[in-house]
Amino acid sequence: MTATAPAPAPASAKDERLIHRSVLRRLLGRPELGSVVGAVAVFVFFSIVADSFLRASSLSTVLYAASTIGIMAVPVALLMIGGEFDLSAGVLVTTSALVSSMFSYQMTANVWVGVGVSLLTTLALGAFNGFMLTRTKLPSFIITLGTFLMLTGLNLGFTKLISGTVSTKSIADMEGFASAKKVFASQLSVGSVDLKVTILWWFGLVAVATWILLRTRFGNWIFAVGGEADAARAVGVPVYKTKIGLYMGVAFAAWVSGQHLLFSFDVVQSGEGVGNELIYIIAAVIGGCLITGGYGSAIGSAVGAFIFGMTSKGIVYAEWNPDWFKFFLGAMLLLATLLNAWVRKRAEATA
Repeated sequence: MTATAPAPAPASAKDERLIHRSVLRRLLGRPELGSVVGAVAVFVFFSIVADSFLRASSLSTVLYAASTIGIMAVPVALLMIGGEFDLSAGVLVTTSALVSSMFSYQMTANVWVGVGVSLLTTLALGAFNGFMLTRTKLPSFIITLGTFLMLTGLNLGFTKLISGTVSTKSIADMEGFASAKKVFASQLSVGSVDLKVTILWWFGLVAVATWILLRTRFGNWIFAVGGEADAARAVGVPVYKTKIGLYMGVAFAAWVSGQHLLFSFDVVQSGEGVGNELIYIIAAVIGGCLITGGYGSAIGSAVGAFIFGMTSKGIVYAEWNPDWFKFFLGAMLLLATLLNAWVRKRAEATA
């Protein structure tokens, strides 16, 4: 009996890797496409309704407002791509500032010593979140909600215990304050426009995060654990280490934001930061991150933060009642989520 030779593959059948994708298909596959469209729409809208919106000084203010959110939105986006949340991110910023300020003041040490202690403390708290998540197998919502509540109480309790009030003592006259302020809270003059240094921190974090996601093995691990953790573990991805690393990334950004808060205003109110964690998540979601994980980008989180900055300042420049800000933010969240879902379906349909 002779074996029948298999029929030759059709000439049109090619290796999937060799198929050329059009520019349109590549654009539709980008997570941040929907947020870019939304950002253009918001920019055009406020350019029309607010005469002062397009001034160079106004745009620098918008960028500063966006950077204060964007610094935290970047690692929060990476964490969401990895399939987790961090509800303690907002108060962790305040914790970072409080530790730096109170350690420097109480120990009468160089301010940079307090900054270093704050970095170690903040990273330890991030590692704690990741460790508790991986060891207990509880949802990140529960773990970080518990951390949020504990830090909220610790921030207030320790500040009142040490300072006697709800705010820290001034450290403006201490050694190292001026140099630390240059790093975390200075401003650069570009022509007639002053730009805050937080904008550079923000752009730097976006660049590093994008490189990690697209060019490193760790970036592949982030997408893998967010898409399907069990499958990722089966092929050798260190799921636990990846998630702990992502929480420590959020902690590092919280340290940067906390030092900016401290060196901008000299003193820190212990009750600050509550509620900001939702804004970071909103910026990431507007930027294309899925709640379910495994999809998103650092650039998208930056665009989401930029939309936040344009909206918060655009309302002021348009001389509207600022009470409407939360309404516009919620509307943008819903519209961006719907647009991102539509873009993703189109991308899958044309793949």
